[in-house]
Amino acid sequence: MFEGRSQLVVYHFMFAPESEAGCKLCSWWADNFERNVIHLNQRDVTLVAISRAPFPKLDAFKRRMGWTFKWYSSAGNDFNFDYHVSWRPDELAEGEVIYNYSREKLSVTDLTGISVFYKAANSDLFHTYSCFARGVDMMNAGYHYLDLVPKGRDEKDLQRPQAWVRHRDNYGET
Repeated sequence: MFEGRSQLVVYHFMFAPESEAGCKLCSWWADNFERNVIHLNQRDVTLVAISRAPFPKLDAFKRRMGWTFKWYSSAGNDFNFDYHVSWRPDELAEGEVIYNYSREKLSVTDLTGISVFYKAANSDLFHTYSCFARGVDMMNAGYHYLDLVPKGRDEKDLQRPQAWVRHRDNYGET
């Protein structure tokens, strides 16, 4: 996954095996990093997305959205569970799971996050950083622009923050 580079950024993209499409919010983040991948590569950084959905679903959605970044499936392994962005039904039934460095009561099987890794010259691997929840906002250039305009993110009257976000090919639909 490092593609010969020493630094790897993993975007934990919410796309559970039973889902028919990727998360709308994660799709907005992917739109923001899609064209930055080439620039990051020039600085010894590989950026990829990882989801639990099987690869054929990921690939079909990636084509629908016109993305070119690498997107890996963690179906059949514990990667997403190990980095506390996915939980099995029995874990959720216990009442609380670890997310965003604290115990949370959740009802969803997947949430978003970013994890960063470093591969040393001797091939030792290090997990150097992770962020979750609204901590990933700093990676979304769209939010930076909204924070500049007079009305800002303008989400205070919404049922929940980010309720306005759609897959980019679904704006105009209600």
